[in-house]
Amino acid sequence: MQELALHLAVVIAGRGAREKATRLLERYDFLARVLQAPETELRALGLGPAQARRLVSLAAVLKGLSRVTTNGRAVVRTAQDVYERFSCELRGLEREVFISVLLDGKNHVIREERVSVGSLTSSIVHPREVFSMAIRERADGVVFVHNHPSGDPTPSLEDLEITRRLVDVGRLVGIRVLDHIVIGEGEFASFHERGLLDPS
Repeated sequence: MQELALHLAVVIAGRGAREKATRLLERYDFLARVLQAPETELRALGLGPAQARRLVSLAAVLKGLSRVTTNGRAVVRTAQDVYERFSCELRGLEREVFISVLLDGKNHVIREERVSVGSLTSSIVHPREVFSMAIRERADGVVFVHNHPSGDPTPSLEDLEITRRLVDVGRLVGIRVLDHIVIGEGEFASFHERGLLDPS
């Protein structure tokens, strides 16, 4: 356990990292369980905000690697996959950031493209910008993801309207809009899971 605690301390870094790493391993027994712990629980066990975020980020990276196929390309199967990939990147931002994830016919990621950075409460998205890249990359499908700086992932009226427009344009150019994920603070909303779009 001592050697593993040393490696974990390197990730945690900062004040008391070795002692905190040892405490976590004693609490959870296995490293996998440490990496499954939510940030709030890590904080309650004595980690500082940055230390807890580093562990959560490491867990997200490892989960992402587990979804990489033999050809080295990530695959998107669920809304949870998208949330885990982008939650650390988008959480805590002061402005909305809109990202387009381009997929092939087997849901392998072709490219991730930051489409726009908006204001405190909205992002400005033009369908031509989204689909020009998708057409150029010969994508079969696309998943959209953006954050809500308020922390509440509930889709706004503007979110609903822009998504409707994007779905309509996608149908015209033959590219399926598979989902739109809104990321909040520790939670997300999936348009597909809520029945707010029809990707057929």
